Amino acid sequence: MGRAALITGASKRLGRAISEHLAGLGWDIIVHFNSSRREAMELKETLGKRFPRQRFFVVKADLSVPDEAESIIPKIAGEVGKIDLLVNNASVFMPSSIADTSSEMFDNNFNVHVKSPFLLIRDFSNRFEYGDIVNIVDTRITSNSSDYAAYTLSKQGLWNLTRMAASEFAPGIRVNAIAPGLILPPEGKDSDYLWELAQKIPLKKPGTIEAVLRSLDFILENDYITGQIIYADGGENLGYT
Repeated sequence: MGRAALITGASKRLGRAISEHLAGLGWDIIVHFNSSRREAMELKETLGKRFPRQRFFVVKADLSVPDEAESIIPKIAGEVGKIDLLVNNASVFMPSSIADTSSEMFDNNFNVHVKSPFLLIRDFSNRFEYGDIVNIVDTRITSNSSDYAAYTLSKQGLWNLTRMAASEFAPGIRVNAIAPGLILPPEGKDSDYLWELAQKIPLKKPGTIEAVLRSLDFILENDYITGQIIYADGGENLGYT
């Protein structure tokens, strides 16, 4: 059996790209989804046809509900066996200032971005002696902008969790993070929206999903880094120009 990767939020956008990329490198893929069952099953079928010698699985869980997050690794471990890589990619992205953030929105962000990854990391480390964990954060963690207040705070929490887990679970499990910037437009926006925003960052252009995939490759190939973050953001973390 080959190496297996569990990617949360794997059926769409960046998660789908990560799934396809790793499958192309020979990984078995566990596609996690919440509401996108059709897309998840279609991805599994597509990958199965392209890579018939590899294994592909799907698992459903609502990561805004911690009990469901806790069910994921026990549910799939018996079927898959060893999981070598956990990518905490699932995300919710809704604009709201501090003043306008409801308690429900706050809890939803922290459950999806902090509590569920915490539980998945815990369960991964308790079952598997060796492996890699990569958390997808966001370049917004370097900013004090409150236009996505709960989102940004929860992603900052995920980055802090990355460093804490890297310290606790070394040397067997490495834990790192990737912070994308202007890679994909929000739903309802197009590439022009990204190009307009990009004029304020050092490299003056939006990035591509390839920038994130190359960052993931670097983390997986360099076995002497842990507790680190790669900003795939065109320099946005340095501040606006």
